[in-house]
Amino acid sequence: MDFDYDLFVIGGGSGGVRAARLASAEAGAKVALAEESRMGGTCVIRGCVPKKLMVFASEYNEKIREACDYGWDTGPTTFDWSTFRPKMHAELDRLEGIYRRNLEKAGVEIFDSRARLKDPHTVQFANGVTKTAKHILVAVGGWPVFPPIENAEELGISSNDVFHLDTLPERLLIIGGGYIACEMACIFNGLGSEVHVWQRGGQILNGFDEEARGHIAEDMTSHGIQLHSGTNIHEMTRHEDGVRIRVKSTTGKDEVFDTVLFATGRKPNTADLGCEEAGLELGRHGEIVVDDYSQTAVPSIYAIGDVTGRMELTPVAIREGAAFVETVFKGNPTKPDHDLVPTAIFTQPEYGSVGMTEEEAQAERPIDVYCTSFRPMQQAFIDREDRVMMKLIVCKESRKVLGCHIVSDHAGEMIQFAAIAIKMGATKEDFDRTVAVHPTVGEEMVTMKTPTRSG
Repeated sequence: MDFDYDLFVIGGGSGGVRAARLASAEAGAKVALAEESRMGGTCVIRGCVPKKLMVFASEYNEKIREACDYGWDTGPTTFDWSTFRPKMHAELDRLEGIYRRNLEKAGVEIFDSRARLKDPHTVQFANGVTKTAKHILVAVGGWPVFPPIENAEELGISSNDVFHLDTLPERLLIIGGGYIACEMACIFNGLGSEVHVWQRGGQILNGFDEEARGHIAEDMTSHGIQLHSGTNIHEMTRHEDGVRIRVKSTTGKDEVFDTVLFATGRKPNTADLGCEEAGLELGRHGEIVVDDYSQTAVPSIYAIGDVTGRMELTPVAIREGAAFVETVFKGNPTKPDHDLVPTAIFTQPEYGSVGMTEEEAQAERPIDVYCTSFRPMQQAFIDREDRVMMKLIVCKESRKVLGCHIVSDHAGEMIQFAAIAIKMGATKEDFDRTVAVHPTVGEEMVTMKTPTRSG
């Protein structure tokens, strides 16, 4: 059978774009890609990149206060959202242009349209036009979800919308306790909003290391963020002024906010994608079920990235896209590696993590835990109470480092390099043999000699 393309990619996010470029430029395949929104996907357009720019902007508030304590005369300062926002969107436009140009240079044909699966070898555009391909790669990512609360979607916003706010909210309510909720809480607190976080659970950042979670919660509270556990929305209505939002909680609170942000999770973006018609198997959350090589139940269709529900991180989706090309177009069957993947949460301070949490490791084997918490020199000098936490989880028998957790400014930078050693199988003694760089925060990683506790 003759096909229009060797590969058709649905989705122009980081994973889909990488796969399309490599298949075309390196493997010589005839490739097309369809994207219904903006090239770059969640990470570039409504996730990692604009979020990090907002993190940068929000950090200056505290830095200015610290500068005064160090002797700088800064004078009165204010943050102007109307100045920052257009610059942020100009940067997103620039990056989107780079993604598009790189696809074109690689020889990929681009369709600015929604595409859905029609059968194992056919995709259909919104205008009804169809294209065929020997292989189809689904890389449509995920999408924020609103809880089943009346008026939630009408009156609230999702993480997609925070980058388009007309004005900075004076009072912001965030629903949820995951990493998006915590990052946004720190961002808007730094920009000058009064921030309240309501979460159903007892502690933020479910699934991460318990000690790190507690440390971050204390830091958020000490910087003015109001955390409320065991709390959810009972009723949500438009305030009588026609602008603000009145919210009643399950614990009896009755308050008015300028904006209510729902950070209550994301789901694979498979709605009306034609998965069932094409014969794909979906999981309980709507994710496309794939094997170790990203192949679906239909041999000609593969899926990568957040839509598979495996590991929702941009660098992982990029690796999955590259592994797909190696497998399908280069004759080199390659499984994407999901083991010991480092990650960072851009709270203030940041949280960097790789490997097991203490709780996960303790449930599997005897361990030693090396942990320290201290005021770093920069904050101690000006009598600030902010503390760093560093933690290594070590297997008692093999002495291998099973997990590393850092709560500190620039933790994301530090965990990247710690992850290399841990991925290579470094032992605690390898860390101990490494000479410290002094004076730095990171030197504590190689100077913790005695276990804090064992389990």
